[in-house]
Formats: sequence, structure tokens, C-alpha cells
Amino acid sequence: MSFSARLLSWYDRHGRKDLPWQCDPTPYRVWVSEVMLQQTQVATVIPYFERFMARFPAVTDLAAASVDEVLALWSGLGYYSRARNLHRAAAQIAGEHGGVFPPDLGQVMALPGIGRSTAGAILALAHNQRHPILDGNVRRVLARYHAIDGWPGQAEVERLLWQQAEAHTPAERIAHYTQAIMDLGATLCTRSRPRCVECPQAAACAAHAAGEPLRYPAPRPRKTLPERQATLLLVSNARGEVLLEQRPPSGIWGGLWTLPELAADESAAQWCRRRGLCVQEETAWPTLRHTFSHFHLDISPHLVRVDDAGGTVMEAGGAVWYKTDLCDQLGLPAPIKRLLARLGRDE
Repeated sequence: MSFSARLLSWYDRHGRKDLPWQCDPTPYRVWVSEVMLQQTQVATVIPYFERFMARFPAVTDLAAASVDEVLALWSGLGYYSRARNLHRAAAQIAGEHGGVFPPDLGQVMALPGIGRSTAGAILALAHNQRHPILDGNVRRVLARYHAIDGWPGQAEVERLLWQQAEAHTPAERIAHYTQAIMDLGATLCTRSRPRCVECPQAAACAAHAAGEPLRYPAPRPRKTLPERQATLLLVSNARGEVLLEQRPPSGIWGGLWTLPELAADESAAQWCRRRGLCVQEETAWPTLRHTFSHFHLDISPHLVRVDDAGGTVMEAGGAVWYKTDLCDQLGLPAPIKRLLARLGRDE
């Protein structure tokens, strides 16, 4: 029995068939789910996906929305460039494809934020088109099955994995096979505790035969993440409002709403004075560490109570007063959301 036949037989008995995006696997719904699932667990994605679909049931609804609204629904899911690319791609689909998700692999790959594997998965799952995929779960399955040495981020290792992905993809039941190989990596052939005794591929798996499944795939070469520091101000007034600023559209937290950041050579009082605000009280909160993929950010939050004066704030760099209980309507980075939740409890 072939790799694909064993996998499909296992899928028929054990595969996941009731995920929200499987109920009506249109290209749009599959696309949104695939993007959300990048570096994010299924259990985390499900409520985000359901809220996203309730608000944007069609790609044209997403294209017509503001990026603020999109980021607000994405808030807490992380990797916010995914949301910005979804929004940009929706506008491109509306403008160039009449609001219809393109059925051609090249056209799909031309959309912002969609690479070869994601494009193949969308068309395989939604249209049963034969395209191999190579997401993180599939890399792990194939690297173990064929005992392919090396980190998958290396060009030669990736080339070998794509070669095997192509060879194993069957001519029929493409959608089921695509879901099955992702399910196998997510549920049995997991990173740290593979359940080899339950795996349909165990008898032919080279890594299992050698007794060393954890050797494959090789991890990314380790490097020490640099550390950065930032002092963020929770500027709060007597009306229960907090001052927020919108980040530039690109870069870290691009387009999201955050707390003002204090320059290294400036005090909170000086920052407020330049904006026509008078500090009544300042309290330093414990440092909060947030880790990005390429650095650690140590946040020093300072709660700054100010008087109610300050119409000039609106003119100073796009800062806006918000009620703390309304901030969940904005796109907020996870650590900012936690700080605002504490502020709301303390009010």
C-alpha cells in the first residue's frame, strides 16, 4: 500500500472533518483559515475564524472594511502582518478578479502574503486541484518518513521535501489527502511527543525504524535573541480614558493601536507637558516581557494620571483618547491589551 493510500485510510477513520472551515470549504473560507493557522494552533484559531466570518462572510466584505476593523478582530492572534496581507489581498481580489477568489495557482501566489504551500492548500482543499503542500506539519512528517537530515529552512533540504511532497500527492481525493497529511502532523507526528504506535506510516517510516523520530527535522540553528527595552505610558484622565497612538502601517505592530513610547532622554512629565497635560500622579508597574520571533521586548509600563485638559493631544502625532472599556474594538497587540485590562480593573 502506498503512502497516500495508508494516509487516506487512516483519515477516513480518524481525520478531522468537522472544523468550521470544512463545513463550507469555499476558497475564501479556506484561505482565511490557512492564514490564521500559520504558526497558530487549531483550538486558538476556531473562535477567531468564527468571529471573522460572522463579520466578513465574503471576500468583498473584507475588502470594504477598514484595516482598523480587521486588526481589531485579529487582536491577540499575533503575527499581524497576516491580517494586513489578508486585507490587501481582499482588495486585490475585489479589484482585479471581480470579487471572486482566483482558481489559478499563479494568480493565488500573486496575492499578498500567500506562498506556494498556502496557495496549493487553498486550491486543493476548496477545488480538489492537485497541488503539493509543505507547511510545518507536512515538513515534519516527510522529514521523518524519509529521514531527511538538516533544517527545512535550508534551500537544499526544502528542495528535497518539495520533491517528496510532489511524489506522494495522489491523483484523486486531493482535498482529503491534503487535510490528512496536515492532520497527521498535528495530531500524531507531533514535534516533541510523536505517537508512532498509532501512526499509519510507522511500518515504512525511516526515522521510526531507526528509533530516532525526534532527530528529524533538524531544528533551526539556535541564536540568542537580542533584548530591547521600551517605556510605555498609560496616560489616563479622570473620565476613564486612556491615550492611544496608532503605529505606522508597516513594521512591528504595524497599524495597531499602542501606548505612547517614552524616549530614553525624556521623562513622563516632560512628555505630557509638551502635549499640554499636567501630571497628577505617576506609578511604575512591573516590567513585562514580550517575545517576538527575532527579539525580546522588555516593557516598562508607567501609569500617568493627568488632568482633563488637553485638546492639543489630538493634534500631536495621531494620539486619541479612548474609554478603557471600548478598547477591545481596536486592533491592540497582546501585551497592550493586558496592560489596558489591568488599568480597567484598577479604575
